[in-house]
Amino acid sequence: MNDSGQSTGSAAGPKRKDARRNQQALLDAAAAVFVASGVEAPVRDIAAAAGVGTGTIYRHFPTRADLVVAVYRHQVEALAEAGPALLASATSPHAALGRWIDLFVDFLVTKHGLAAALRSDEAGLETLHAYFLDRLVPVCAELLDAAVASGEVRPGLGALELMRGVGNLCIGAENDPAYDARRLVALLVRGMRRQG
Repeated sequence: MNDSGQSTGSAAGPKRKDARRNQQALLDAAAAVFVASGVEAPVRDIAAAAGVGTGTIYRHFPTRADLVVAVYRHQVEALAEAGPALLASATSPHAALGRWIDLFVDFLVTKHGLAAALRSDEAGLETLHAYFLDRLVPVCAELLDAAVASGEVRPGLGALELMRGVGNLCIGAENDPAYDARRLVALLVRGMRRQG
């Protein structure tokens, strides 16, 4: 399965690998445009960012909902992979947690637009939410546990509780350019530090 939830087959040739690589580049570009401009950003902006024509986007993703769901899954996978990588490379577990939370904030821009893009697909939303929880709560827990074990963060906060808190701080940010959710989330992460 690839990030869009479609089977890729095990005997993929070079052309298929190129197509997957191009699709990943398109998803990266769409995610960046969604973070900057929201999920209603014009397809031509996404195509320009990806360096492809709009026809290429429609060939991969016939509807906006298809594109938003694929970007959502792509970002969930990127966040899931980023956790262990940040823990291995950051200067401290708290720094890794803070960087991961920054990535999570960017992801939330897409997540908040998901319901509008899927409109009446309640079952689809529930499936994606379960996928989100299954993939990301354990990653956040690993980062949080490492920060607690290192003595940098006070114990007692659960991963899901932290993720909900960050999510709540991000509500409305897409509708108010003066609202800086990232600044408030940074204050939250700094406030988790153990004093003394």
